[in-house]
Amino acid sequence: MSTLAPAVAAAPERSPSTYTLMLAAIGVVYGDIGTSPLYALRECFSGPHAVVATPENLLGIVSLFFWALMLVISLKYVTFVMRADNRGEGGILALLALTLEGLPASSRRRGVLIGLGLCGAALFYGDGVITPAISVLSAVEGLGVFAYGFDPYIVPLTLVILVVLFLVQRHGTARIGGAFGPVMLVWFLVLAVLGIWHALSEPRVFAAFDPRYAIAFFADNGAHGFVVLGAVFLCVTGGEALYADMGHFGRRPIRLAWFCLVLPALLLNYLGQTALMLREPAASANPFYRMVPEPLLLPMVGLATVATVIAAQAVISGVFSLTRQAVQLGYSPRVEVVHTSSDHSGQIYVPVANWLLLAAVLLVVLGFGSSSNLAAAYGISVTITMLVTGLLMVFLAFSHWHWRWWQCVALGALFLAVDLAFLGANALKIMQGGWLPLVMGGSLLVMMTTWKRGRELLALRLAEETIPLDLFINDIAANTPRVPGTAVFLTSRACDLPHALLHNLKHNKIVHQRVIFLTVESVEQPRVGDDLRVSVEPLGYGFHRVVARYGFMEDPDVPDVLALCERFGLEFELQDTTFFLGRETVIATSRPGMARWRERLFVAMSRNAARAMDVFRLPTNRVVELGTQVEM
Repeated sequence: MSTLAPAVAAAPERSPSTYTLMLAAIGVVYGDIGTSPLYALRECFSGPHAVVATPENLLGIVSLFFWALMLVISLKYVTFVMRADNRGEGGILALLALTLEGLPASSRRRGVLIGLGLCGAALFYGDGVITPAISVLSAVEGLGVFAYGFDPYIVPLTLVILVVLFLVQRHGTARIGGAFGPVMLVWFLVLAVLGIWHALSEPRVFAAFDPRYAIAFFADNGAHGFVVLGAVFLCVTGGEALYADMGHFGRRPIRLAWFCLVLPALLLNYLGQTALMLREPAASANPFYRMVPEPLLLPMVGLATVATVIAAQAVISGVFSLTRQAVQLGYSPRVEVVHTSSDHSGQIYVPVANWLLLAAVLLVVLGFGSSSNLAAAYGISVTITMLVTGLLMVFLAFSHWHWRWWQCVALGALFLAVDLAFLGANALKIMQGGWLPLVMGGSLLVMMTTWKRGRELLALRLAEETIPLDLFINDIAANTPRVPGTAVFLTSRACDLPHALLHNLKHNKIVHQRVIFLTVESVEQPRVGDDLRVSVEPLGYGFHRVVARYGFMEDPDVPDVLALCERFGLEFELQDTTFFLGRETVIATSRPGMARWRERLFVAMSRNAARAMDVFRLPTNRVVELGTQVEM
């Protein structure tokens, strides 16, 4: 893979200023973690694992909030994880691809890393279902504080907002993204103002920066204090977005936005909520909205609703990006990907992911009914993803950055201690709803591994029925009539003879004057430059092998590949070119390879995969599909 590294260098262009990127990052990256004050502190003092809102518990918990934000977000993600720059891209699959560089395909270590990465990626989808539900629910629930008797309308209004949110996804974030930054900027400033207003009335809350209050909380509450960590973890959900969106904004703007605005605003608001509960313990039922003066409560609910919609939007966009990466890396069937911006390749819309996600979110809202109930389900999937990220990062530091072993052990021990503590606390909530993201993540993991293994078996079965390429070409050149024009046969492996060619020859008894065997490969890096995009190998007698390489953040474009072949002396006229595709009908059998139920799952996924002509952007009036049956 190292030979492809220089390809990512793009031509110099005028970039947005750091402050412009900071504003955009505030709107997109910090939507999730920025709306945590709506419910995070409240959940520590309500629900089945709540503690009593005594002054000692209040100061202890807000101290835990402070140190969680500092250790998990500031140290782990902003300072350490964001150093893992995969040619400008971030996210767990990008990190996985970075750790796999240089490892042999047969390496056991490679298999373990892939298993960890896929586990974290699958659980991210669980987060993608729960985040929109809990964020919008928690905001709309503020109307229950404003107007008594409004509770029956909270769930219906939440459903309406979510449906509208998913309906507008097809227009893309390009049209609505410009408003994200200013709205979230106002949101964080309001958080800070409300927080400092209440905190100054109870200056003792600032003593919570002392870690001894957190230690004293555990000493006073024992095992019950450990259980509350599951609610404390809610203040750091959204940390993965810092890394996942690094490619959109860059490391520096995200870091500046965190330390200059987001972190101070969050800390001040948590301190303000704590100060309010120190004066009025009954406010623990909903401390965020109790902070707001009554005349401003309705505008605050409106602002919170918009902020939570933005938070949900960030996660939905992340699901779209992760889906495209999974397709390109071979862990998902082909899906339709719609680009919603001509300027930013990362702004995409994946219809099938959008509608499946909407259905899951609506079911979750109806099933749980309130943000407090959902809080039990929220956390465990994110915790495992963060744990996997930490493990992959330590491996990367040791094997690729060549850190000393004791440095890796020290940093890994710190991260593992924090992550495992949060994981243990969240695991106690599995029966209260934590099972939901685990079931969703586990199901997706099975589907991803089944698709990968199924495609490998399918290629193996097809290879059993082919003949050597050089023998075929020599025989065809001597004995088969040639007709004018160019035929392009798409094949999944460059060394294979396409079955579509064999079927075309069997039925039509002719071969085109020029034949191109085109293989589109996905590489374990985000992007590939045009200078290394295409390689051409003449095979003789008018046959050529063309290999096109795409990164996992790119979408294949066969007409563009053919245009790049001109530098190798191959010129194409699309009106004189025919594209031949093989369409396999897969039949589940008892042959060794996969369990029968997994074969049936693979067959079902194959039937619902997007058409190759759409994925590769082929001109539909120049495509011929030839089918074959394959027994798994």
